[in-house]
Amino acid sequence: MSNLSSQHLFQLDYGEKIEHEIENVLAAFEKMKFDTGQYSKRWLAIKLLEKDEDILERIQTIKGGTEVIAFAADRAQQIESMLGDDMDLLTADRRYGFINGIVRKSLQRPLIDRITLTDRIDDIVTHKWLGLPFFFTIMYVMFRLVIDVSSPFLDWTDAVINGPIAHLFSFLLDLLQAPAWMHSLVIDGIVAGVGGVLVFVPGLLILYFFLALLEDSGYMSRAAFVMDRFMRVVGLHGKSFIPMILGFGCAVPAVYATRTIASRRDRILTALLVPLMSCSARLPVYVVFGLAFFGSHAGTVIWAMYALGILVAMLAGMVFTKTLLKPDSTSAFVLELPPYRQPALKSVLIHMWENTREFIRKAGTVIFAASVIMWLLLNLPWGVTNQRDSYFGKVSGVISPIFAPLGFGNWQTSGALVTGFIAKEIVVSTMSLIYTGNESATPTEPTTFSEDMIEIGYGFVDASINSGKILVSILPGVNLIPENEQAEDTALSVALQGEFTPLSATALLVFVLLYVPCVATLGAIKHEFGNSWAVTSAVYQTAIAWVAAFLVYQGGKLLGFG
Repeated sequence: MSNLSSQHLFQLDYGEKIEHEIENVLAAFEKMKFDTGQYSKRWLAIKLLEKDEDILERIQTIKGGTEVIAFAADRAQQIESMLGDDMDLLTADRRYGFINGIVRKSLQRPLIDRITLTDRIDDIVTHKWLGLPFFFTIMYVMFRLVIDVSSPFLDWTDAVINGPIAHLFSFLLDLLQAPAWMHSLVIDGIVAGVGGVLVFVPGLLILYFFLALLEDSGYMSRAAFVMDRFMRVVGLHGKSFIPMILGFGCAVPAVYATRTIASRRDRILTALLVPLMSCSARLPVYVVFGLAFFGSHAGTVIWAMYALGILVAMLAGMVFTKTLLKPDSTSAFVLELPPYRQPALKSVLIHMWENTREFIRKAGTVIFAASVIMWLLLNLPWGVTNQRDSYFGKVSGVISPIFAPLGFGNWQTSGALVTGFIAKEIVVSTMSLIYTGNESATPTEPTTFSEDMIEIGYGFVDASINSGKILVSILPGVNLIPENEQAEDTALSVALQGEFTPLSATALLVFVLLYVPCVATLGAIKHEFGNSWAVTSAVYQTAIAWVAAFLVYQGGKLLGFG
C-alpha cells in the first residue's frame, strides 16, 4: 500500500450524506481501535457501507470485525432509508456521474439537436451574467419565506413555553413545596433560558426544509459552479463553496467537509472563511432583533446578513491570499452537474428533522447547562437584588466599555456576547434570562390542564392559518394579510426595544455575524490544522467584527440615522 499522505491522493466526493456516514465509520475504526491492516481506511469504510460480500467475509476474521460490520450496516441502512436506494447503487451513481463529468469536459461530440429540460434550466441558472443574481434571488426568497412563514409559529411557540409549560413547571414545584430559589432556578433560569432558544425551532425547520429542497433538486451543484468564477478572485475554486454552503447549517461539519479539497492551503483558507457564513445558531439572534426593530422588513435584513457574510468572506480571502496563504498552484475544478429531479419528500423531511434535532439536542445539553450557570452567576453573591451587582453583572460591566463605540455598551449585551463564545444561540438565551427571567415569575391567573391544552390547540390552528395566508400572499396580486395586522412582540422583543435603536441593533447583528466562532468550530479548526490557525480564526474575526460594527454605528450616526 502507498504511504503517501491522503491529502495528495484523489478522493471522490460522494455527497454530504454519504460522506457524513463514511466519517462515522472512520471514527468507529478509531474508537474501536480496529486495525484495517493492508486496506486503506476510507476505501474499507466505503466497502463496508456497500456491504461488499468479499470484504465482509475477510473482515469477519479480524479482531473486532463483527462489531465494525454491524456498525457500518446500521449507518448504511440509515442512508438507504433517507435516499431510497441501495448503498452500492448510490456510490456507483456518484462514480459514474463523476466519470461522465470528466468525459463531457474532455470529449467533444458532434452537435445533436436534443436539448433536455435540464439544459434549458441551466442556460439560465448557470449563465455567465444571470447565474449569480439568480443565486442571491433564491437565497433572498428562501429567507423571506423562513421569516415570514415561520413568524406565526414563533409567536405560538413563545406563548406555549411562557404559558402552559411555565404553568406546568410552576404547578409541579408548588406541589413539591420547592423553595423559592429552586422555583426561580427552574422558571427564571431554565424555562427562560432554554425556552428563549427553542422558540426559534419553527424557523429552523423551515430553513432546513428549503435547504434540503435545493440540495435534492440538484441546484446546490449549480450554485458551486456559478460561484467558481467569483471565488477564483480570492484564490479558491467552486469546490470550496460547498463547505461554505454547509456552513449555513453548522460550521463544524463544514470545516471537516474541507477534507474533500486536495490542496492543504485551499483547505486552510476555506476553513478560515467558513465561520463567516451565517450558521443556524445565529438565526435566533437575527430573528429576535429583526422582528423587534424591522417588522415586515425583517426578512430583508436577515438576507442582508447572509449576503454580508459571503461578501466579507470574499474580502478576507483576498487578504489571506495576498499575505499568509499565497496560492501554490492552480488546480482544475471538475464538478458533476446532476440532472434536475423532483426532491423526495421523505429525504427532505429526514434531512430537515436530523438538523433540527441537533439544534434541540444542543438546547437540551449545552444551553441547559449554560442557563443554570448563568442563573447562578446572576444570583451570586447569594441574595443580590440587582443583577448589575452580581458576579456576572460585575464582570460584564468591566468589558462593556469595549462595546460602547459600537452602540451596545451595556453590561447585559456585553455579557451575552461573551457567552456566545460557547454557542451563538446562548446570546439569545442569556438575554432572555436577563431581561425576561423575572417577568416569567409574575403571577398569572391559574389555569387547568385542559384549558392549557385547548389554548395550545387553538393557538396552533391559528398560527397555521396565518402562516398559510402569508404563504399565499407571496403570489403577485394576492394579499390576505390586513395592512394593520402585525406579529405580536414577545416579552424579549419588548425589553430589547427599550435598550436598542434600529441603528445599534443593526450594529449588533453585524458583530454577531462576524465575531469569534463558537468553541466547537475552533475545536474543529484546531483538530484539522493546529492551534495557530484556530487562534488566527478567533483573532481576525473578532477584529473584523469590531471594526465593521463600529463603521455601521458611527457611520449611521454621521448620516443622521442615530
